[in-house]
Amino acid sequence: MLKIGFVVSPGFQITSLSAMSVFEFANVAAGEPVYDVQLLSEQGGPVPTSLGFDMVTRPVGPTPYDTLIVGGGTGVTPITEDLQAWLARASRRARRTASICTGAFSLGQAGLLEGRRATTHWMYARELAARFPGVRVEEDRIFVNDGPVWTSAGVTAGVDLALALVEGDRGADIARQIARVMVMYHRRAGGQSQFSTLLEIAPKSDRIQRALSHAKQNLKAPLSIEELAQAAALSPRQFSRLFHAETGRTPAKAVESLRVEAARLMMEEGRHPIEVIAAETGFADRERMRRAFLRAFGQPPQTIRRSARPLAS
Repeated sequence: MLKIGFVVSPGFQITSLSAMSVFEFANVAAGEPVYDVQLLSEQGGPVPTSLGFDMVTRPVGPTPYDTLIVGGGTGVTPITEDLQAWLARASRRARRTASICTGAFSLGQAGLLEGRRATTHWMYARELAARFPGVRVEEDRIFVNDGPVWTSAGVTAGVDLALALVEGDRGADIARQIARVMVMYHRRAGGQSQFSTLLEIAPKSDRIQRALSHAKQNLKAPLSIEELAQAAALSPRQFSRLFHAETGRTPAKAVESLRVEAARLMMEEGRHPIEVIAAETGFADRERMRRAFLRAFGQPPQTIRRSARPLAS
């Protein structure tokens, strides 16, 4: 059985514990206790959460762990020198060490991020880079894996990180099964941006949400107004009017944003030719995709790809 040590400090963000549910459901899916999850703190005993109530913890100590995960808080709070020293020692014995949200600062204090790539919540990414100049901070990533060290963005990204850990241990089928049990609408890859086009568009009605979901799942198709309106169960005229009223943009602009997001992810995570990415994400040709990238990022796809190459190494 693999021991998971989840390390918290006073004021830790309670929702970061949701990542631990991934290991719980992995045990259920496997039909046997694959993971033994323990909640740890420097002294043990009750530790207050960010909401003010306490969680009972075990003290850190000599027990070896397969995986160490450090939770974060709603801000950046330095950990003690003793806890820094323990993290440094314990991580040398662990197979992998991870952090959720601002937990990356704890790893940085323990010297575990030096010379590595890492991420954290976008609100604190620049502060992480300023405090630890030896760390290459990828501020627009859901999670980053660099050797035995994993770091994730805001608290829900910890669930995506935990699923990736379980997939590495037990395979993709188990990870997909867990995501379904946890009713995850979409499982995010590590290279995905912390900023979601669907969240940015923020439709208010179920009908427009259905149309956007249909578009995201069928980006390779032409996605005409008529097709999107049918997905929303509206006439094309009603759909266009309601879409603009709810999102402040036209359906065509929204679909382009979804395509650009998908194309950028394919570019950063794979080695597909530009022509293949353009076709798979619904751009008629690479020139149309180039113009869309210039509108969205001010850079052509080739520049985005070159900057992403170190991430794939």
